[in-house]
Amino acid sequence: MPVAQRLTVAIVGRPNVGKSTLFNRLVGKKLALVDDTPGVTRDWRAADARVGGLDLTVVDTAGLEEVFDDSLEARMRRQTERAMERADVILFMVDARAGITGMDRHFATWLRRSNRPVVLAANKAEGAAARSGLIEAYELGLGEPIAISAEHGEGMADFVQALLPFVKEEEEGEAGEAEVAEPAELDAEAAAAAGLDLPAEPEPKALQMAIVGRPNVGKSTLVNSLVGEERVLTGPEAGMTRDAIAVEWSWKGRPVRLVDTAGLRKRARVEAKLEKLAVADTLRVIRMAHVVVLVLDADGILDKQDLTIARLVVEEGRSLVIALNKWDAVQDKQAALQQMKDRLQTSLPQARGVHTVTISALKGQKLDTLLDTVFEAYALWNRRIPTAQLNRWLKEMTEAHPPPLVDGRRLKIRYMTQVKARPPTFALFVSRPVELPEQYSRYLVNGLREVFGMPGVPIRMLLRKGSSNPYADD
Repeated sequence: MPVAQRLTVAIVGRPNVGKSTLFNRLVGKKLALVDDTPGVTRDWRAADARVGGLDLTVVDTAGLEEVFDDSLEARMRRQTERAMERADVILFMVDARAGITGMDRHFATWLRRSNRPVVLAANKAEGAAARSGLIEAYELGLGEPIAISAEHGEGMADFVQALLPFVKEEEEGEAGEAEVAEPAELDAEAAAAAGLDLPAEPEPKALQMAIVGRPNVGKSTLVNSLVGEERVLTGPEAGMTRDAIAVEWSWKGRPVRLVDTAGLRKRARVEAKLEKLAVADTLRVIRMAHVVVLVLDADGILDKQDLTIARLVVEEGRSLVIALNKWDAVQDKQAALQQMKDRLQTSLPQARGVHTVTISALKGQKLDTLLDTVFEAYALWNRRIPTAQLNRWLKEMTEAHPPPLVDGRRLKIRYMTQVKARPPTFALFVSRPVELPEQYSRYLVNGLREVFGMPGVPIRMLLRKGSSNPYADD
């Protein structure tokens, strides 16, 4: 039976014609930053969508600029060209209300010469003010324009109809072969003897890895070095990245969803509306991540803003890995490492033993070590400890250092169990939980880290009132 293939559609056009608004409309989420300021989008981003029965991969791109030097605008244009090369169809957007500009005509000519499949969309076409611009769009020589409104969702049916001629179909695998129901306990050896194939292992879910840090510490350079291509814009300009850009990737056969984020400055210095949107986007990415790699500049290790970001990651319960970038330029490496360890010990005790890797993103040094560390931190973040083992450890800890006396009576710790992972979260049942000092909770948390080998992992301790230990006979 024929099945429609997924179609990759790259949305291109001059700045501020509504490309990101359409992208968000199609994917059904506000993934791309949208503002009236021209040139908000700098890197291209892709997301899956299903519109009118069509499965699409929609690509949002930076505004096309007629610049060919080494400026930021020229680098943005080259990024857009890379996105276009990967697309099945190019959706060229113009602003029907503003009319057809000289830049629109220039890029329409360029697209005609490229011999790429192009669909012309006239955006902001709602109302009488757009009629003249819609008629002018015919002059571009790209066929009949589709009248749409990305803001209000108008013209989506016509949009789907325009894409249908480019959808290819492929045959499904041999149909009609009955699948053999296999017992759940059938092992590989028995299956082979019976001439059966066991069901395939489910595909592992992608590890969500966010790259964060202050502006200009090398986050985007690190992303490009990891994936082996110039996927995101880099350059000397601070604040280059605005949108959080996700890259689907795999390392040693393990799927990774790598997210580059905007640099986080001190809150008092975040003034412009666009930067506030970018910061909010970065915070959203941190909350969705499994492992957060905090990139530090080796010339300025762990300043106040770095520590603020690290605390935020730990408070959100994400697994933290620190990458000391530009390490090749450091003269006294031993002193720099000691400085960072001392600062972490005093200023970030809630993530004692956090994994740290020295790298050079530009030269690609120790990136395999960084990724090994990321997956190790991810495994620890998913760690579960059996309840019986926990309570044997708890007994040893309380015998070595009994809970304090309160009002002349000693607090009684009944038992402990792990209630969840990601991050590891433990319920501690106490006779009077409100009275248990924070120092004693920290003593137990530090003991968990040391005995069960969970350095740097955010550990949560929930105090509960309990009268007896249901695991006493384990």
